Amino acid sequence: MPEGDTIWRAARQLHEALAGKTLTRSDLRVPRLATVDLTGRTVLEVVSRGKHLLTRVEGGLSLHSHLRMDGAWKIYAPGERWRGGPAHQVRAVLGTADRTAVGYRLPVLELLRTADESRAVGHLGPDLLGPGWDPEEALRRLLRDPGRPLGEALLDQRNLAGIGNIYKCELCFLLRASPWLPVGRLTAPERTVALAKKLLEANKDRPYRVTTSSARQDRRLWVYGRAGRPCLRCGTAVRTADQGPAAQERVTFWCPACQPEETSDLTPGAGSRPR
Repeated sequence: MPEGDTIWRAARQLHEALAGKTLTRSDLRVPRLATVDLTGRTVLEVVSRGKHLLTRVEGGLSLHSHLRMDGAWKIYAPGERWRGGPAHQVRAVLGTADRTAVGYRLPVLELLRTADESRAVGHLGPDLLGPGWDPEEALRRLLRDPGRPLGEALLDQRNLAGIGNIYKCELCFLLRASPWLPVGRLTAPERTVALAKKLLEANKDRPYRVTTSSARQDRRLWVYGRAGRPCLRCGTAVRTADQGPAAQERVTFWCPACQPEETSDLTPGAGSRPR
């Protein structure tokens, strides 16, 4: 699933391609929007809200999309071959005189009144890359359930909007905290919020994600994707386990030496499958 920095970049690219231009093509290929035609309307802006994309068009309408695991928006010049996937995976086409934005495999696509965008994104916590970032509110939300495991709390978009599984794992490592540590036991919880903001800001303009100090492909991330390989800090084998409710499980990567288990019975907890 894309992280908040990926969605931020997607919004910027879509905005640069479409904003201020009149739609000459509109094709929304989901049943409930099959008869909607946005041609003739001007695209006002494209913004991100956590992991959500909002394309606002003239007339007080917003096209809301979410990529989830493998959705994508691609931008093409006139006559350029579409390469984002087979035609049956196309869910949205928004075209202007000089650019065409194509949405592939979009599991969420809906048209809202711009005034009603809160129906789609009102539940989200402070956006780590948004103009209204509020660290105090983010901290309050993160700590409102003190017994919740840190990894689960970080992934909950109602706390901080924009953290995905990669940043969850990397944040826990940089904090030297077990992903199963109850958030109420963090010694400096405000550092968690500040570090999350710092990581996403540092990566939002990069072509690839880096949480270490190395640009080498195999050393850009501390623990994520390194199951069974040596920890880049201490050499201990990185471990994995599923974390979260069954319907929302994510594979968590952590170093058992750098992220000591103060309460070993919490890691991995019920429903986890160590690897």
